[in-house]
Amino acid sequence: MNEPLDELQLAAWRAMLNTHAVLTDQIDHELAAAKVLPLSWYDVLLALYEAPDRRLRMHEIASAIVLSRSGLTRLVDRLEAEGLLFRERSGTDRRGAYAVLTDKGLVALRQTWPVYSKGIAEHFARFLSDEEASILNDVFQRVLAGIRKT
Repeated sequence: MNEPLDELQLAAWRAMLNTHAVLTDQIDHELAAAKVLPLSWYDVLLALYEAPDRRLRMHEIASAIVLSRSGLTRLVDRLEAEGLLFRERSGTDRRGAYAVLTDKGLVALRQTWPVYSKGIAEHFARFLSDEEASILNDVFQRVLAGIRKT
């Protein structure tokens, strides 16, 4: 597949990349100023919170997180050192372990959410009508589904 990109498609790609970079940087700064979890930590803990029994294997965390997967093992090590999660050996597979959300991790998630949601509202949502938000959601879900099929 060697189809050329038209200018509008390329402009949309660049806008998406630039917007993502600026938004995540801005929100990360606001989280740091509020002395709550960094965005990458929040992302991992949220994946655990949403998982059955609040536990996932490392490859499942990598699939579930929104932000960068680079350095995930080191990040999980730091989260464990802070007591926000713990590793639990799998009873059937001695090689595998689960990362499990702790009560302290749940409290940290709950403390971070108000700052994070305020950032989303101020820097993203207020610029979109409900119709535009719906269109963006549909477009990005379609792109994700297409990528996951390949």
